Amino acid sequence: MLNRPKKPLYQDLFFQVIVAILAGVAFGYFDSAHAVTMKPLGDAFINLIKMMIAPIIFCTMVSGIAGMGDMKQVGRVGAKAIIWFEIITTLALVIGLVLVEILKPGSTLHIDVAQFDTTAVKEKMVGASMGSASDFFIHIIPSTLVSAFSGGEILQVLLVAILFASALAKLGSKGREVLSIIESFSHVLFKMVDIITLFAPLGAFGAMAYTVGKFGVGSLKELGELILIFYATGALFIFLVLAPVMRFYCKLSTWQFLKYLREELMIVLGTSSSETVLPRMMEKLVALGCSKPVVGLVIPAGYSFNLVGSSIYFTMGALFITYATQTPITLWQELTLLGVLLITSKGAAGVTGSAFLVLAATLSSMHLIPQQNLEVGLALIFAIDRFMSTGRAIVNLIGNGLATVMLAKWEGELDHTLAADILAGRREPDLTLLER
Repeated sequence: MLNRPKKPLYQDLFFQVIVAILAGVAFGYFDSAHAVTMKPLGDAFINLIKMMIAPIIFCTMVSGIAGMGDMKQVGRVGAKAIIWFEIITTLALVIGLVLVEILKPGSTLHIDVAQFDTTAVKEKMVGASMGSASDFFIHIIPSTLVSAFSGGEILQVLLVAILFASALAKLGSKGREVLSIIESFSHVLFKMVDIITLFAPLGAFGAMAYTVGKFGVGSLKELGELILIFYATGALFIFLVLAPVMRFYCKLSTWQFLKYLREELMIVLGTSSSETVLPRMMEKLVALGCSKPVVGLVIPAGYSFNLVGSSIYFTMGALFITYATQTPITLWQELTLLGVLLITSKGAAGVTGSAFLVLAATLSSMHLIPQQNLEVGLALIFAIDRFMSTGRAIVNLIGNGLATVMLAKWEGELDHTLAADILAGRREPDLTLLER
């Protein structure tokens, strides 16, 4: 074990965020009326991070693609990433469907559908509709060059970055001059993220206080079965599906990897958003030994297409509604639903309101469940969606981190010795590598 001076515990971000989360839970439980007023603290922190995501993705992807120098390699890494994302999210959808069929959460609920208040979910569902496949691809193209950044659309930023990097590669020496400016600008962006991260405990406190104060522990008790099954399924997927790949293919420990990301996991736990740690994830993975170009390509794409936690949520949520409202559904209808979710789940990142609206829009468009029953079922899930969102974000984050390590290994762009030493605590990670 590496002997290194330890900073005081109170200066450790992991400790600060844990304390903030516990304080938020206590505040929300004992003084819910005032706790809900803490919501702006969480929203402010999330917005501060979100404003950094588009420029950081752009700069990192441009420098990463330019660093590869070979557009064939860029295409190869992208193709491998898409293959992995498709396999792993399909597995997540299937596992979610199988487990909810076995455990049947919601089947013991006795609900009077006619008397159930669905006002809140009806307001949430306004505008919840899934466009066609052509609409999805057209949406990837921004209306202006600037709108991709101002709207914070990750897929649009990816497109602009790929086009920009391709143009730089064709400019030769002039392109390298521009690339040098972009890389210098990225240094400033990451320093800004470091400053913003200092406020992570405050953001975690505000978000957790609001969540507990607003929704209380009552919703957890009433629908705790679904929450418990969802979290258990996410854990099983990580340790029974992803961990073996990490162990036998990458020769690395998933448990040590999670310890390495403990600060990021705590921030996600407090804010219910994986976007809050996207820049830090890129820094941590480069420091772990994954090449900068691979990280620059895989992490941003994964945030749009590798939503493992969301995939589990979709099938579990859909079938939970059928059980809770006593709506019969055939095996063929379940398989049809699975097939549709294989497509609509990939568009989750591009829909305002994220996973809940994708689930609502998918079920509404398929007409498998009577409208009144659907609204009641969605209202039940909406009552606990904040708690489900936390689980989705954590599993999505872990899935993207492990996918990046695996793809770096697949591409021969992983410094395995460095990664093993850092995860085992024999070396300190150099978090400045991404800025070089």
